[in-house]
Amino acid sequence: MTDVILIINCGSSSLKFAVYPANEHADEALLTGKVMGIGHQPVLTARMGGEALAVTEPLNNIPQDASHEWLIEQLLDRLHSEFVSLNPVAAGHRVVHGGSEFFGPVLTTANVRRKLEDFVPLAPLHQPHNLAAIDAIDKFAPHLPQVACFDTSFHRTQPRLGQMFALPYALTDTGIIRYGFHGLSYEYIAAQLPTELGAGADGRVIVAHLGNGASMCAMKNRQSVATTMGFTALDGLMMGRRCGSLDPGAILHLMQEKGLSVDEVQRILYRESGMLGVSGISNNMQVLEQRTEPRAKEAIDLFCYRAVREIGSLAAAIGGLDALVFTAGIGENSVVVRQKICAELGWLGVELDIAANASNQNQISAAGATVDVRVIKTDEESVIAASSREVLNSC
Repeated sequence: MTDVILIINCGSSSLKFAVYPANEHADEALLTGKVMGIGHQPVLTARMGGEALAVTEPLNNIPQDASHEWLIEQLLDRLHSEFVSLNPVAAGHRVVHGGSEFFGPVLTTANVRRKLEDFVPLAPLHQPHNLAAIDAIDKFAPHLPQVACFDTSFHRTQPRLGQMFALPYALTDTGIIRYGFHGLSYEYIAAQLPTELGAGADGRVIVAHLGNGASMCAMKNRQSVATTMGFTALDGLMMGRRCGSLDPGAILHLMQEKGLSVDEVQRILYRESGMLGVSGISNNMQVLEQRTEPRAKEAIDLFCYRAVREIGSLAAAIGGLDALVFTAGIGENSVVVRQKICAELGWLGVELDIAANASNQNQISAAGATVDVRVIKTDEESVIAASSREVLNSC
C-alpha cells in the first residue's frame, strides 16, 4: 500500500484532482484528473501514469447541474472503492484567498476554517468551493490532515506601494489592499525559470496566466513585484465571465441610475461579463476562435488588447522586460491569442517566431529577439503537494 496525498484544486468552473506519493522525493503524480465545464456541460477526464482511465458510473454521466461538492464526494467514494492500494495520509487544497492573515500553507484547523469563511465575499466564485472541498473530505475522513495553500501568498513579496489603493489609510489598515491571485501557478513557473531561462531567470519576467480566470505577474528574482489582480479576483484582465478592470463609477451608475441591486451588479460583473458578455456567445476562447460572428472576433480582440495594456504597465513596474511567459489554458494552447498579443509588443523587444508559435513549441520568440518568449505548462497541483508535505513534516 502506498501512502499518498490527495490534491484538490477547485476553480470557478472546474475541479482538478491529483494523487501524489507522500514521499518527499517523489515528484510525479500517480493519478490525475479534471472535470471541466461545471455548471454547463461537465466533462471528466482522468489518467493514471501515462494511461487514460476508462471512467464508469456514476462519474461518466455527470448531471448538468452537478456541484463541486457532489463531484468531490463521488471522487472520494471512487478512490476508496477502486484504488485500494492508495492510502491517503493527507489532503492538500488550493484556497484562493488567504487575506492578510495567511502567508503560507497551513493545516486547516477549525479556527483556520472559520477565518477562511470571512474571505468568501472577496472571492465568491472560488472560496465557497474551496471550503466545500475541505468540508467534504472532513465529512468523509474526519481524521485526515488537510492543508490549505493560498493563491495570495506568492504576492506578499510586493512592495507596500504595489499593494496599496489610494484610499483613506484607515481602510488600508483594515486589509483593503491588492492581494493578487493565481499565486500557486506563479510559484510553479518561478521554480521552472532557471531551467527555462538560465541566467535570465532572475531578470525582468512577466508571466501571463491566461485562462477562464486570467491575470499577469511581473517578477524580479523570481518574486512577485506587481500583478494585475487586486483586492478580489475580479480585477485586471478581461476573463471568461469576469469584466476585469472597471471604472468604479460605472458600478455606482448601475446602482444609482439603473436601479440595480448589489446582487444584480455582482452577477453581471462576475458571471455575465468578460468574453461571454462581449461576444454574447461563449466564455470559452476555443469556441470563440471557431466562430465567424463579428462579436466573437471583437471579444478576442478586446481580450488581447487588455493583455497588451497590462503588460505595458507591468513592464513599467519592473523597469523593462527580459522574458514573457504564457501559461494556463489559453496561454498554453491559443496560437491566435499569443500571436495577437506579441504582435503589439515590438516596442518592448518582443518578436515572435510564427512557425514555433503555430506548433506550440516551448520557445516561441524569434532568433535574436531581445525578449525571450516561452510557453510553459503550469502545474498548481505539484506545488500544493510539495507544500502539503512541508507542512506535514513540520508538525
